[in-house]
Amino acid sequence: MGKVELTDFTGAVIAPGKLVAYPTRRGNRVRNTEAVVVETMSDKSSGRVVPKLKVAPTGRESGVSARKTLTTQTIGAEHVVVIGDTKGEGK
Repeated sequence: MGKVELTDFTGAVIAPGKLVAYPTRRGNRVRNTEAVVVETMSDKSSGRVVPKLKVAPTGRESGVSARKTLTTQTIGAEHVVVIGDTKGEGK
């Protein structure tokens, strides 16, 4: 992204491989979705720098109906919170 580390509102660094939770919309409702950060990016098309993340959903989320696709998504980084680290799992 740049020279400055991207952090969530708690101060945790958002980096590739981190497990994050973020709000998503489904119909008229909002749910929390868990995903792994694939890449950090920035969008400068609006005239200012807006941090973005490319994430791969894990399939775990709130709500009664299951997610239909686990394709990689590009999301804004403003409401993301780091909840874990995927590096080192499976050891």
